[in-house]
Amino acid sequence: MKPTLLVLAAGMGSRYGGLKQMDGVGPNGETILDYSVTDAIRAGFGRVVFVIRHSFADQFQAHVNADRYGGRIAVDYVYQELDALPEGFTVPEGREKPWGTNHAILMAKDAIHEPFAIINADDFYGRDAFRVIAGHLRTLEGSQGRYCMVGYRLENTLSEHGSVSRGVCRTSPDGLLLGMTERTSIARTPDGIAYRDADGSQHPLDPGAVVSMNLFGFTPDYFDKSQALFVDFLRAHGSELKSEYYIPFAVNTFIANGSATMTVLRTTARWFGVTYHEDRPLVVERLRRLHEQGEY
Repeated sequence: MKPTLLVLAAGMGSRYGGLKQMDGVGPNGETILDYSVTDAIRAGFGRVVFVIRHSFADQFQAHVNADRYGGRIAVDYVYQELDALPEGFTVPEGREKPWGTNHAILMAKDAIHEPFAIINADDFYGRDAFRVIAGHLRTLEGSQGRYCMVGYRLENTLSEHGSVSRGVCRTSPDGLLLGMTERTSIARTPDGIAYRDADGSQHPLDPGAVVSMNLFGFTPDYFDKSQALFVDFLRAHGSELKSEYYIPFAVNTFIANGSATMTVLRTTARWFGVTYHEDRPLVVERLRRLHEQGEY
């Protein structure tokens, strides 16, 4: 069975200003999402499922459909909304945004029944990254608790126009993930790469540190594990207006309790993305070069 690609596209790109998934950055108006789906098709994925919001569904679906990709891959949609919660829980008054990336994955619980990869809609991962993770997922049919991720060098994932958040990884000598720490406000400084913590203190980071760019691979048992953990999360943090159920939180929990392992895959691909509007010219230039080199 071919693996499925789950695309997290429900975010509106608040820092960028608008629905950046629809921004044509390629030489012929291609979106970053178009490159990801093209690379997924070439890597052997059989279906793509988009996590979107009802508020922009018509606009999104007018752009993204099976015809756009020449009928080469099946296309489905699921919806992430604020009130998509387990029975017994309600949205606290004043909360405006859904519950984070792992909440988004849960929206596909009834739609995906085979090994799958997840990506952000607005990140360019590179052809080799899809090749690597698709190859690994094809070995996981019928498995449970054997997950994977593609790791990138921190120094290759930063924006020159503002800070970013990254899951900084610790790995074992045999390539298994030991844990991820979500670091926010990461940026280049005169003294190197550093992040700021909640009280504003600055801490250095190794430029070669392996970081997660939300390119993960899971088997379908991940949904049930995540749903159960989400209930625990809501009991502890459900009344908070900005709490988010992140993928690293779930993965760390499953690794710590021994219910799963995660293999860290390496790739020759370079990540880039449009975190801020000022990042756009560099992305346009990099894509132009890839076209000239015959990659697309």
